[in-house]
Amino acid sequence: MNPRVPAMLLPAVLLAACASAPQTTTSMAPGFDPVGAVTAIRAAGRPSGSELVVTPVADPGVADLREDARTLEQQGRYEEAAQALDAALALRPDDAGLLQERAEAALLLGDLEAAEQLARRLTVSGTGAGPQCRRHWETLAQVMEATRPAVVDPVAGTAATPAEAVDARARRDACTVSAPVRY
Repeated sequence: MNPRVPAMLLPAVLLAACASAPQTTTSMAPGFDPVGAVTAIRAAGRPSGSELVVTPVADPGVADLREDARTLEQQGRYEEAAQALDAALALRPDDAGLLQERAEAALLLGDLEAAEQLARRLTVSGTGAGPQCRRHWETLAQVMEATRPAVVDPVAGTAATPAEAVDARARRDACTVSAPVRY
């Protein structure tokens, strides 16, 4: 018996090999850039000059883990950064800032499902105004753009941003609250 696979069986063998490859559960839009998405999220969270910003007191128990996560992310070690944030969340499970950072880590890992779940959780229970609020809504907008099909204008033939992303950005913009007038 010939040990080689007959040429006519080769396509079936290759197809079977492909069928057993792991598949992702959430499909991304072609050209989705996770680093660019996180950059846009963080830019949306930069405070404006005259905005009211309330910063909670930092928890020293998670400060080192947060710093570790930032360092690991800068080194491109996204999985380890996510693990550091998970450890911090084990200590402070309802910390909106940590949850936001974990949503961003999920984006960097290409886990759009986790990023969406965290963003939706934060838009309900997170901060309702200010830079953190904008980051929550921009995270949701980025996920919507990456996972929802763009609507094509039949007349112009151009793709438009999905309605869910447009709505998220409108809510993001509503998060900006001016500081009170001081005399």
